[in-house]
Amino acid sequence: MMNIIKRFWLPIILTMVTALTVVACNPLEYKSKAAQVPQLVQGLLSDPKTFNYPLSQDADSSRILGLAYEGLISQNPLTAKLEPILAESWQISDDKLKFTFTLRQGLKWSDGQPLTVDDVLFTYNDIYFNEAIPTDIRDGFRIGESRKLPTLRKVDERRIEFTLPEPFRPFLLNNSVPILPAHILRESVKTKDSEGNPLFIKKWGIDTPVDQIIVNGPYKLERYVTSERLILRRNPYYWRKGTKGETLPYIERIVMQIVESTDTSLLQFRSGGLDSLGVSPDYFSLLKVQEKQGNFKIYNGGPTTSTSFVFFNLNQGKRNGKPLIDPIKSRWFNSVEFRQAVAYAIDRQTMINNTFRGIGVPQDSPISLQSPYYLSPKEGLKVYDYNTEKAKQLLTKAGFKYNEKSQLLDSEGNRIRFNLITNSGNKIREAMGAQVKRDLGKIGIQVDFNPIAWSALTDKVSNSLDFEAILMGLTGGLEPNDGANVWAPEGGLHMFNQKPQAGQKPIEGQQVYPWEAEIAKLYIQATQEFDEAKVKALYGQTQRITQENLPFIYLVNPLALSAVRNRFEGIQFSAIGGAFWNIHEIKITD
Repeated sequence: MMNIIKRFWLPIILTMVTALTVVACNPLEYKSKAAQVPQLVQGLLSDPKTFNYPLSQDADSSRILGLAYEGLISQNPLTAKLEPILAESWQISDDKLKFTFTLRQGLKWSDGQPLTVDDVLFTYNDIYFNEAIPTDIRDGFRIGESRKLPTLRKVDERRIEFTLPEPFRPFLLNNSVPILPAHILRESVKTKDSEGNPLFIKKWGIDTPVDQIIVNGPYKLERYVTSERLILRRNPYYWRKGTKGETLPYIERIVMQIVESTDTSLLQFRSGGLDSLGVSPDYFSLLKVQEKQGNFKIYNGGPTTSTSFVFFNLNQGKRNGKPLIDPIKSRWFNSVEFRQAVAYAIDRQTMINNTFRGIGVPQDSPISLQSPYYLSPKEGLKVYDYNTEKAKQLLTKAGFKYNEKSQLLDSEGNRIRFNLITNSGNKIREAMGAQVKRDLGKIGIQVDFNPIAWSALTDKVSNSLDFEAILMGLTGGLEPNDGANVWAPEGGLHMFNQKPQAGQKPIEGQQVYPWEAEIAKLYIQATQEFDEAKVKALYGQTQRITQENLPFIYLVNPLALSAVRNRFEGIQFSAIGGAFWNIHEIKITD
């Protein structure tokens, strides 16, 4: 569950000068100059930040590297079932503490070297579980209250055994993380720089010649031109074969065109320069009427796995003797009636109709609607349908009052006014923030809405903690434990009451509410339980607690829409995997 990992994401709208620059290097021109091979042309909103997967946090880098690497297993986005990938099978001991994976025979890296059990040992022990390497992946393997990591043992040349300190249900799914080449990276992990950090941290940056990046997935990096394009070529040593023994994937080359603007991506798609396009609400009507003429189809995967929400800074601690938040405002924010009143006062249906052009549904839970652990309103999930009268009643009950101008005051006569920030350049989010400002004005609350740069926003969320209220979102999946770092009080994304991270200044007097601790406890219990009905009940209770206490006030979940040229055969679109999750079996018909 930023988006963040859960991960953050945001298109930036550029000027027409940028659009003209991109048109000048239209992929159509590239097609005419290049050898005519089966290829897919897609857009990237920015240059990748790294080619080092464990250090990757931006969506574009992860998207590229997702085509280049595979792990032991994977989760089918249509069925949610776990499927063998580099491992052909696995066994689980009766006590649920030992997991033994058997690798496929004949696996190779893109340089032709064998991919072995030693690569698996290296990937986990030397990289993912190495505290000297700053990777988010490690948090997903920390188990129970002890937060211990599994241990690994090489059984033989094809089998590897993981031993867990206690049962941990999500463990299998976590093993979809990529396996990395020991013969290329081992020396960079062992060797330290002048500050004592492994050289691996600086390995495989975007200035690395792409032929030095060794992979195991369907595609390898072939060429990268900054601010123009990145090209991936079919990996000749990829393990999958077609039904007739033919080399997979069928598509020979993928061109990632860097367009740096959602508006420019639209222009490129409409002109035929891109083969696919994520369809935002403001583009849907325009593209829908052009489907037949443009020879493409708009796929609808239902609600996305992303969330959007407003949250207040509930941290009551101090830094250097100074409160992080004005104590007066902190009292408002830490009133559950205040947060519930705000939730009732936001007209989410109008937000769907206007900002999302009807292409969305109300969001009421931190767990994705597609997840088997989602608790629906029919099953008892509390929802906050638009009701200004109920909002005002809650405020009055909590000791707030109105003056003769219908302005909301606290019990000491202070005007209720706070600052709401979001990331500038995201048109959808800016429109959502503007509506929140208007809606809360109707119950007497003055909101100062100020979009700021993404870098400044993330610094406030994770470092300075200098904010009052924020509008943003997270991206998740089917397994709620992917968002455990959001709900653990010590987690790196426990944004509404964030503890200082490593290297940051300490906070004195921070308090953790009982409901926060209870959510964290339930998340741990859910990982220890293997009876699916009981797992659903545990996660159901977490959703009841979050909706009662509203650390996040959820807003709208947009629909996952993507336009894809009709010449691609085998598209199985889903909100989780998108259009090309099964890239290895997709064919081009012309």
